[in-house]
Amino acid sequence: MSEVERSGAHFTYPGMDSLRLYGLVATGSVALLGTYFLLRRKPKTPEDLERERRAWLEGSGRITDGTVIDVQELEPANHHHAAVMLIYKYDVAGVSYECSQDVTYLRHWINLHSCRLGLHTSVKYDPQNPGNSLVVSENWMGLRQ
Repeated sequence: MSEVERSGAHFTYPGMDSLRLYGLVATGSVALLGTYFLLRRKPKTPEDLERERRAWLEGSGRITDGTVIDVQELEPANHHHAAVMLIYKYDVAGVSYECSQDVTYLRHWINLHSCRLGLHTSVKYDPQNPGNSLVVSENWMGLRQ
């Protein structure tokens, strides 16, 4: 009987343990990647980002007086939908801003036929970025009918 057999030790080839280790690491990596792809957040659509912007301005925006300049309907072009744009102007700290808001999905809250040139309105704007503003949102209406 050899020395190894008498001691009860098992002899393995030097490469076998490292192969098992690599297999475990590879399996764990695949499991982690699979979990990441299943649980990751889906990218937000432009509509979702715009809805979040309106909600944020509803809650934390400041109000100033403004004037409706025009309402324009834009034809669909280059994979973009037809849009209804409300164009308005307002002043903050001596600076005049002229902005537009896509009100296509907010049409059921407003009467576009009453939005005429010179109509007075309230505008909610971001105090840190006064160019970021709105006139209409799901829970707030600045148009004076």
